[in-house]
Amino acid sequence: MAPNDPKQTGGFFASIANSLSNFGTTMTKSVNGLLGYEGLEVVNPEGGTEDAEEEARRGRWKQEDSDSYWKMMQKYIGSDVTSMVTLPVLIFDPMSMLQKMAELMEYSYLLDLADECEDPYMRLVYTTSWAISVYSAYQRTWKPFNPILGETYEMVNHGGITFIAEQVSHHPPMSAGHAENDHFTYDISSKVKTKFLGNSIDIYPLGRTRVTLKRDGVVFDLVPPLTKVNNLIFGRTWVDSLGEMIMTNLTTGDKAVLYFQPCGWFGTGRYEIDGYVYNAAEEPKILMTGKWNESMNYQPCDSEGEPLPGTELKEFGGKTKS
Repeated sequence: MAPNDPKQTGGFFASIANSLSNFGTTMTKSVNGLLGYEGLEVVNPEGGTEDAEEEARRGRWKQEDSDSYWKMMQKYIGSDVTSMVTLPVLIFDPMSMLQKMAELMEYSYLLDLADECEDPYMRLVYTTSWAISVYSAYQRTWKPFNPILGETYEMVNHGGITFIAEQVSHHPPMSAGHAENDHFTYDISSKVKTKFLGNSIDIYPLGRTRVTLKRDGVVFDLVPPLTKVNNLIFGRTWVDSLGEMIMTNLTTGDKAVLYFQPCGWFGTGRYEIDGYVYNAAEEPKILMTGKWNESMNYQPCDSEGEPLPGTELKEFGGKTKS
């Protein structure tokens, strides 16, 4: 068989992949066996394994607390735990979900820029970057309190913005919010579905987010990506966002489609986003790339998605205004 035979090469790489997989399985089992919870995986975002025992024992829980919590939660694995489980107060952030909804207004100046912008594709760059900005706050891993039915939160004249939200359902938890200034109106119905996986939980957003720019009356619709909370019981809790985010201009049919990279081995891909702004004919117009915890970049591109000659990748702020 020739050295470059693809079957031989495939077998070689397959053997490496199997070895890595077996190594990861062995490490997980050794940690879980040590703790007494077979099948409960501890995920280190940095990918290290030399401190696996120490890493697995770290977190917000005391050992006795995590023991009792794990026994209580085993029966919920694979279930939606949005409203069926009573959680200890020590894991909560001293704020309500209604207040957390208002955090999306921190970088609302991006919507002001979108309203003032003449270029329809740059409007999508600004509105999508605004939607991404809230993910930097998701690195706080404490859970906000579920508001009582009918509870409201109001934020008046915050940088010219008025925001109000109300809890419209307690079980399952659902909130509705509205914000407005001279440039835009923002409406959201917040609802999530969860899937409990033992030491992690997947959060699927089911609500609707709409933004209307006042100057021309264009309306944008947002479909956010999945969020995953890792190491709920053992290990340092951390949050990852992965999958597609789609921001659609309902008025023109243009849209931005961005892919949130999942965190891989040794932290590869963590926080990274890339994708394109497309016209109504689904032809790429602007390349977007960046990190959801830092900033976003954009560059005009051709119909093949390649950067246009004579252009450069430009950055505008994520955590701070540029």
